[in-house]
Amino acid sequence: MTSLELTLLYLLAAVLGVVGCRLMKLPPMLGYLLVGVLIGPNALALAQNSEGIRHLAEFGVVFLMFVIGLEFNLPKLKSMKRHVFGLGLLQVVLTMVFITVASLFLSSMAPTLWQMSWQTAMALAGALAMSSTAIVIKLMSDSLELDTEHGKRVVGVLLFQDLAVVPLLVLIPALNAPAEQLIPALLLAALKATVLITLLLTGGQRLMRWWLLLVARRQTEELFVLNVLLITLGLAWLTELAGLSLALGAFVAGMLISETEFKHRVEMDIKPFHDILLGLFFITIGMMLDWRIIWDRWAFVLFLVTVPVVFKFVLIAALARLTGASEGISLRTGLYLAQAGEFGFVLLTLGGQNQLIPADWLNPVLASMVLSMLATPFIVMNANQWVMKWSATDWLQQSLAMTQIAQKSMDIDKHIIICGYGRCGQNLAKLLKIQKIPYIALDMDPDRVSRAQSHGDQVVYGDAARLQALMAVGIVRASAVVVTYLDNASAFRVIALTKEHAPQVPVIVRTQDDIDLEKFQAAGAAEVVPETIEGSLMLATHALVMVGVPMKRVIRMVQDQRNQRYALLKDFDHGSED
Repeated sequence: MTSLELTLLYLLAAVLGVVGCRLMKLPPMLGYLLVGVLIGPNALALAQNSEGIRHLAEFGVVFLMFVIGLEFNLPKLKSMKRHVFGLGLLQVVLTMVFITVASLFLSSMAPTLWQMSWQTAMALAGALAMSSTAIVIKLMSDSLELDTEHGKRVVGVLLFQDLAVVPLLVLIPALNAPAEQLIPALLLAALKATVLITLLLTGGQRLMRWWLLLVARRQTEELFVLNVLLITLGLAWLTELAGLSLALGAFVAGMLISETEFKHRVEMDIKPFHDILLGLFFITIGMMLDWRIIWDRWAFVLFLVTVPVVFKFVLIAALARLTGASEGISLRTGLYLAQAGEFGFVLLTLGGQNQLIPADWLNPVLASMVLSMLATPFIVMNANQWVMKWSATDWLQQSLAMTQIAQKSMDIDKHIIICGYGRCGQNLAKLLKIQKIPYIALDMDPDRVSRAQSHGDQVVYGDAARLQALMAVGIVRASAVVVTYLDNASAFRVIALTKEHAPQVPVIVRTQDDIDLEKFQAAGAAEVVPETIEGSLMLATHALVMVGVPMKRVIRMVQDQRNQRYALLKDFDHGSED
C-alpha cells in the first residue's frame, strides 16, 4: 500500500468513526479507537501499524501535552487546590502504591500466573491511575454537571492526573536503567527536568512574550501559526535531546504561552493540528489491539477490566467521603473516574518502548483499558440511577433540596421561571422587578446562587433540564419559562418537559443565531430570540433613524421581520469569521 493510499485509508476511517460516534452522541475518541481495531493488522488487516504512521501519531501526544500546558494556570489551580492537591494527589499516589504492592504480592504468591518486576508494576500502575479527561468532561458538559459538587471533584482529580503525567514521563524511561544504575538514573532524569524547566520558566516567559509580540506585529496569520508549531516542536526536540520525552517539552511550551496575552489565539490556531494528530494516535492504539487476545484470554482480560475499575471506584469514593463529600457525591465521583484514560495509553506505550512492559502483558492491558473506556458513557448515563439505589441519604438530600426549592416557590403564582442566572438572566430579573412581576430563577453555579440569594434575589440551585427542579419551582403555576443560557440541547429538554407537564406555559428561548430556529419552533417554543439577528435589527433601527427614516416605518419594518421569522436576514454570505 502506497503512502497516499495509507493516508486516504486513515482519513476515511477517522471520518467514519467520528461520524458514527457523533450520531450516537459519544466522544470521537471512542470512534478512533474502534476504527483502529477494525482496519488494523489483527482484524481486517487493511493497514499495518507502520513506522511512519507511528511517528506521526507521536505528534498527537506532543500536541495533547501542549494543550494541557496551555490550559495550565495558577489561578485555576488555586481556586481548586483542595480538590486538585487533596483528592487528586491522594488518588494518583494511592492507586499507584496499591497496584504496585498488589502486583508484587501476586508475583510472590503465584509466580507462574503473575510474574512482574517492581519496575513493570510501577509503569503499569502509572498507566492505570489515569482516567479519561476527554470522555468524562464531554459527558459532564453535555449533561450540565461541570459546576455540580461531584463535577468539581471530578475536574480537580482529572487536572491533577494531567499534571502527574509530567513526572511520570520522566520516571518511566529512567526505570529501564540497570538495577545498580537505577537510583543515579532517576536522580539524573529529575535533575535534568528540574534544570531545563527552571531555565525555560524563569527567563523563557519574558522571551516568549517578546517573540510572539514581534511575530504578531507582522500581521501574517500563517507566520504566527508556523511560529507556534516551531516553538512547540523545537522545545519538544530540546527535551528529547536532554534525554527526556518529547511530550515534556511540549508541555513546557504550552505553559510558557499560557502566561502571554496570545493564549486564546494560539488555542484556536493549534486546535485543528491537535485534534487530527491526536485522532491518529488513538487509531494507532486501536491497531495495536489484538481482538484474538480478548477471545483466547477472555478471563484474564475480564479480570484486568473489572478489578482496576472496581478498585478505582471504591478508592475514589472513599477518598471523596474522607475529604468531606456526602455519600451520593462520593459515589458519583468514583463512578465518573473509574475508567482508564488517554494518558494511560501514552504511559503504556512509553513503557512498551522502554522494554518495561512485556509483549504478553501489553495487549491484555491495552484491551482492558479500551473496554473500560467504551463502558464509560453507559456508566455515567446510569450513575444517578445507581446512586439513588445505593444511597438512601442521597435520595433524601435530593428530596430535601427539591423541598427547599418548592418552599421558595410555594407562595408564588403566575410567575416567570428564569432558566440560568448569568448576565442575561439577571438583566431579565431586574426588568421584572421594576414591573413587579414575580419570578424564580434556576442556576447550576452554587457560588452565583449564594451571592444572588444574599442580595435578596429569588434564585435557587437546580438544573432546569430536570423535571424535579421544574416541578419544584412551580412550572404548572407559572406564566412563562425563559431559557437564558446558550445550550441548545438543554433548551430542547426544557421545552419537552414543559410541553409534557405544563402545556399551557409558553417557553421563550435565547439562541446564538437562527440555525435551529425552525427546530425550536417545531419543538414547541413560543418565541425564539437569536442574539445575532436581533443585534443586527437594533443596529439597522438606529442607522435608519439617524438618516431620517420615520420611527414608525422603522418599527413596522422590524416587526415585519420578526413576524416573518427573520426571513430577509436568514441568507447571508459566510466569511472566514463566521
